[in-house]
Amino acid sequence: MPSFTARVVASIAAVDPAAWDACANPSGLSEAEAGGERYNPFMSHAFLNALEVSGSVGGRTGWTPAHVLVEDSSGRVVAAAAAFLKSHSMGEYVFDHAWADAYERAGGRYYPKLQVAAPFTPATGRRLLVAADAPEGAGEALIGGLRELRKQTRASSLHVTFPTAEDAGRLERAGFLVRHGEQFHFLCDGFASFEDFLAALASRKRKSIKRERREALGADVTIEWITGSSIRPEHWKAFFAFYTDTGSRKWGRPYLTRNFFDRIGASMPERILLVMAKRNGRYIAGAINFIGDDALYGRNWGAIEERPFLHFEVCYYQAIEFALAHGLKRVEAGAQGEHKLARGYRPVVTYSAHEFADAGLARAIADYLKREREAVARTIAHYEGHAPFKRRETENAEAAETSLGDSFDADL
Repeated sequence: MPSFTARVVASIAAVDPAAWDACANPSGLSEAEAGGERYNPFMSHAFLNALEVSGSVGGRTGWTPAHVLVEDSSGRVVAAAAAFLKSHSMGEYVFDHAWADAYERAGGRYYPKLQVAAPFTPATGRRLLVAADAPEGAGEALIGGLRELRKQTRASSLHVTFPTAEDAGRLERAGFLVRHGEQFHFLCDGFASFEDFLAALASRKRKSIKRERREALGADVTIEWITGSSIRPEHWKAFFAFYTDTGSRKWGRPYLTRNFFDRIGASMPERILLVMAKRNGRYIAGAINFIGDDALYGRNWGAIEERPFLHFEVCYYQAIEFALAHGLKRVEAGAQGEHKLARGYRPVVTYSAHEFADAGLARAIADYLKREREAVARTIAHYEGHAPFKRRETENAEAAETSLGDSFDADL
């Protein structure tokens, strides 16, 4: 068997970017081999480095970098995990506050805990980062390194949030408890255009979306797609004002610093899409998206003017149009949001994996997760039953209704 060495680095800057990215986003993988995600921007060296250098993680943020590297006998990095020691449970989107509260009321100490994650980013991706040509056993060595780090830091637990189904399965086989959640993703499903997507909807849903788009823009709002070298300082200035306004209302303090956006704008502009709404020559709203090879990842949004349905237009409908225009397979629009269902987004399962030092806590959570997984399955089945797409038995009636024109739009 190959021999491996695991070590911990306190900053992503201590890792050669090419060596990290060879594990995080191995080149040459097919879509199937990559689990539908050939490139994930949130595990890239550039993204993680921007978080650290900008002060969005580290310091007093409660996210202390402790990345685990696995090297082969020649010293080459063959596997890695973006790991953080956490002193709280904020910015994770997989909620374990109740676990922490119960454990501490019972006399335990839940924090620090060890978190493997893309900070502040509820997007599914590879978390066990193994190079494509890594020797057999590198993934198991990485899991062993994470477990050893948890022991050495006396963390109560080890959490891997939003892994792919493949990573979740590997962790479950290694003894982790797997948790299910749900999100809403738009699945491009071979649609060639937004009009193709609309044609697949039930008539009433189609008319509703058309009305929302008309009202969001009116006669005076225009939309811009800005990416790559077209993103200028004035765009970041406007977007950061939108982001801080939304963040202050939702979380009390926005997670990401102004410098973070400057950093990603400089280091990975080709992976960024800003959707900006402008009225009377001034930007009034915007959303930031990250561009993968297979998916568009919607992240943050904000606005300085209230307009009906503008959020849906900027965050959801424009994302669909961009993804279809650029041959992407899906749009991941972030956590939660049942309202996405009526706008063509479908329910999908998300995963997290958890391991606890305390056997009693592990047993209690294992029982809870079994019942929660069953509830999540029922919820997703319920959502699927309310998808806005046509059903075969109603297509003839839909066609007859459509032939009457759009004269009923005003009644909706």
